[in-house]
Amino acid sequence: MAAQADALLLLSFGGPERPEDVMPFLENVTRGRNVPHERLLAVAEHYHHFGGRSPINELNLAIIAAVRAELAAAGLELPVYFGNRNWHPMVEDTVARMAADGVRSALVFPTSAWGGYSGCLQYHEDIARARGAVGDAAPRLVKLRQYFDHPLLIEAFADAIRTALAELPADRRDRARLVFTAHSVPVSADGTAGPPALGGQLYSRQVAEAARLCAGAVGFADFDVVWQSRSGPPQIPWLEPDIVDHLDTLSGKGIDAVVVCPVGFVSDHLEVIWDLDNEAEERARELGMAFARAGTPGADPRFAKLVLELIGEHLDAAPVRRLGTVPGFGSTPDGAPCAVGCCAPPRRPAAAPS
Repeated sequence: MAAQADALLLLSFGGPERPEDVMPFLENVTRGRNVPHERLLAVAEHYHHFGGRSPINELNLAIIAAVRAELAAAGLELPVYFGNRNWHPMVEDTVARMAADGVRSALVFPTSAWGGYSGCLQYHEDIARARGAVGDAAPRLVKLRQYFDHPLLIEAFADAIRTALAELPADRRDRARLVFTAHSVPVSADGTAGPPALGGQLYSRQVAEAARLCAGAVGFADFDVVWQSRSGPPQIPWLEPDIVDHLDTLSGKGIDAVVVCPVGFVSDHLEVIWDLDNEAEERARELGMAFARAGTPGADPRFAKLVLELIGEHLDAAPVRRLGTVPGFGSTPDGAPCAVGCCAPPRRPAAAPS
């Protein structure tokens, strides 16, 4: 059944634009989680290392420009709005502007491909909070589905891996290890990401499936899936191993070349460039290991085409294109949300970003 919509909202995490924005932004991210001020100061240094500015808003604006071009090429008159969870433009303000512009029904594209609380359910919460803030005039908002195994996403990552491989020294290229990374979450949160009938651990299973699909597209039978950007206290178990620790393990096995693919991320935002382009690359250099990092798909022209395909599933009842076998959920054209229990809130919230 096709649905109607008169706008698209790109909904993302948000990031500071100036040094004076950094601490207020981090306080927004961690509100209600009892994160020590000292931890926020430590994370703030990551942002100040890059002048107090996250690249995420600029990257999202580039995605929006590409999506607008694809919409125009397809003859679709669908205005595209931009809102964030944690920093300006805040989603509440954007939804208020949409209402003032006369938008009555809109699709929502999240910059997360995944299930799980922070990857999916929290976006539904953002939508509900924004509509509640606007009141009766708020447009109907329907979140698009999880897209971790969409063919266009896998193709973009596969080409990025090929490009990264070509950056390695020729005499090490054939023996390079392929390593995929995604944002770690508490083990307890991953355990709630999927109803027991579907095996639980939906987020980590989706990451592993996307990695398998990307590796297969490039011709790698063997690869590793590891994690990055852990932020919680040491007494709380998170998904492991961490990428930097894993480089030590690989070096101990005699591996001297690695390609790292941040399969869990849409764009080269701060966690990618800090954790991988700084910390991981520096550790690889210390180990004498050749290191190349694959790019993320947000800047690839296929990503905007992916967004258009997801829109088409709602507006034109276009077929759903998926490559994987791990469950993936999302709103249906009639507005029904994810499967019950798909992305339950974690029992213990994450502490802070990194």
